[in-house]
Amino acid sequence: MGKRSFGNTNWTPTATADTTALANATYQAIKGASATARNEIIEIYMAGMVASTSSPTFMQFAYSSTVATTPTALAAPAYDGVIDPSSVTGVTVTFTASAAGPQRSVVTTQPRLNLGINAWGGIVRWVAAHREEFIIYGATATGGEATLSAYTGGTPGAMNSHIIYEVI
Repeated sequence: MGKRSFGNTNWTPTATADTTALANATYQAIKGASATARNEIIEIYMAGMVASTSSPTFMQFAYSSTVATTPTALAAPAYDGVIDPSSVTGVTVTFTASAAGPQRSVVTTQPRLNLGINAWGGIVRWVAAHREEFIIYGATATGGEATLSAYTGGTPGAMNSHIIYEVI
């Protein structure tokens, strides 16, 4: 179909425990638009923007055990657009706010990407090897929605980030 970039500029995650609703504007979430939607996460990039002090931020990309209800349409500076304007893309739901926030799964048999960053100028870039993409399938809990959010601990700081994905 077509690769897309879902990003946010100058946002601050909040350290949140698993199975606790994430507060609006403290996460990036992506989920399928239907029961058979398939999204392949290709890259996650984060750059710390804190100006004066060390800020260890325990970021994770993980499935949701409870999906968000009524996701809010993206507003600037968040964005989600095709990388190649001539490509055809499917529909995916990307959001940073919702009526009831998603909850990061605590299930130990599900994958997570630990993407810890020092928000005091640190950079993290995770890139999937070919055929090793993080897959979001469907639109329900435990596989159909995933979030980039801060786990408990540390002192989360402001960052810029993007998620490159492809709708299959």
